[in-house]
Amino acid sequence: MDRPLLFGQRALVTGSTSGIGLAIARTLLEAGAEVFVHGLVDAVEQERLERDLRLIGPAHFVAGDLSDASAIDGMMAQCGALDILVNNAGIQHTAALADMPAAMWDRILAINLSAVFHTMRLAMPAMAQRGYGRVINIASVHGLVASVNKAPYVAAKHGLLGLTKVAALEYASAGSRQSGGVTANCICPGWVETPLIQPQIDARAAACGGDREAGVRALLSEKQPSLRMSLPEDIAALVLFLCRPEAHNLNGAALPVDGAWTAQ
Repeated sequence: MDRPLLFGQRALVTGSTSGIGLAIARTLLEAGAEVFVHGLVDAVEQERLERDLRLIGPAHFVAGDLSDASAIDGMMAQCGALDILVNNAGIQHTAALADMPAAMWDRILAINLSAVFHTMRLAMPAMAQRGYGRVINIASVHGLVASVNKAPYVAAKHGLLGLTKVAALEYASAGSRQSGGVTANCICPGWVETPLIQPQIDARAAACGGDREAGVRALLSEKQPSLRMSLPEDIAALVLFLCRPEAHNLNGAALPVDGAWTAQ
C-alpha cells in the first residue's frame, strides 16, 4: 500500500484550535503528517481537541503566547525540527487610524507579523539542511489591498507578504527537485466562512428576511464578486497542494482565494 503523501513529516499550525487553522491541521493529519496544534484554550478544550484529532493521526497540543518571543522559542523547541510550518494565527481590531490604541497596534504587529518572523527564523535552517521544507503563511486579501479602519492588520499582512518573499529568495536554492526544495508562500483569503464571522452572516440574513444565502450575498456584494464564501477546507486543500513535491518551484507567491476581489 502506498504511504500517505506527508508520511513521516512534522508540521506546526499556529492558531489551529478553530476555523481555518483547525481545517489545515485536520487535512495535514489526514495526509499522514504528525501535527502540532497551537492555540490559547483552557485545559478542557485542549483535551477535547487532542482526543478528536488523534482519531485522525498523531496530534499534539502546544501553547505559546505569540506576542512573546521567548514563548515562541519554547514552543518551537517543543515541536523539534519541522518539515511544514503554517503560520495561521492572527488577531484583528477595527478603528480609525487616529483612534487606534497604540498598544493594539503593537500587539497586532507582534502576533500577525513578528511572530511569523520568529517561527520562520527558527524553522527554516533545518529545512534547508534536509532539502525539503514548506512555509505557508496565511495572510489575507488585506495583504494585497487595504480597507479603512484596519491600519495595523493591513500593515502586518502587507509586511507578511514582503517577509515571505525574502525567505523565498534566501532559501530558493536549498534542496532539489527530487528532495522537494524549500519554499515560502502566502495564501491570501477573502471571505471565509468561520465562526468568527457568523454574527455578521446572521445579521445580514435577518435583514434579508431570514434568507441566509441572500445575507451572505449582501455581505460580500461590496468587495467579493463571486458572492460566495470559501470554506476553511478550501484553504486547507491549497495548503496541502503547496506541500507536494511538485510545488518545489511555486515559491514566493501570494495566492489570492478571494472570489476575484483583487482582480477589480
